[in-house]
Amino acid sequence: MIDILAFAAHPDDAELSCAGTLIAQKKKGYKTGIIDLTRGELGTRGTAETRDQEAQISAAILDLDVRENLDLGDGFFEESKEHLIAIIGVIRKYKPKILLANAIRDRHPDHARAAKLVERAAFLSGLVKIKDEYNQKPHRPKIILHYIQDRWIEPDIVVDITKHYTQKIEAIKAFKTQFFDPKSSEPETPISASNFFAYLEGRAREFGRYAQTDFAEGFTKSKALPIDDLSHFL
Repeated sequence: MIDILAFAAHPDDAELSCAGTLIAQKKKGYKTGIIDLTRGELGTRGTAETRDQEAQISAAILDLDVRENLDLGDGFFEESKEHLIAIIGVIRKYKPKILLANAIRDRHPDHARAAKLVERAAFLSGLVKIKDEYNQKPHRPKIILHYIQDRWIEPDIVVDITKHYTQKIEAIKAFKTQFFDPKSSEPETPISASNFFAYLEGRAREFGRYAQTDFAEGFTKSKALPIDDLSHFL
């Protein structure tokens, strides 16, 4: 069983937007993982093979308990029965209590599409009459949160990652083909500019203001979150 499982349309989506949260929970003794929906093969820089390698390096930095790639097809995955069943199978396999997914809207159309796909799969995963490839028992995560990516979205929840920010950046930089490299001859992208990490720091500091801390990550919720004890906020 994995306590907190992050789904990502592309390798590095989770690192950029929720790695600090995964690190924080791992250091508290919880099991963490990332499921990449695609290999990012349509990305301007790097290749599917280099991104596979980079994802595994990042997984080691994050000390993940599991990382898998469903290879659903970058740019072409869809809300089809085939792709829903593939995600349902993973949810039932790892039985996460908390599920993290892509932003509900963003610059890249894959992100919002992945958000809807994963959220629907999480619901269907709890239905007894839906069978997955391995005929596993139904499971529905208790909580689904959507991390915030390129486009600003007002967060419902912010997680303090101040102690883990350096490790988060290290995990992001594992995807070395995707970010600034003065020796690279590949085309520039919105995330390969030399000032991109300054932007990332600014975003983390902006979320940190909500938490009255240095750095944080923001999330939106799809429904009200049930709690039985307010003492956490005291």
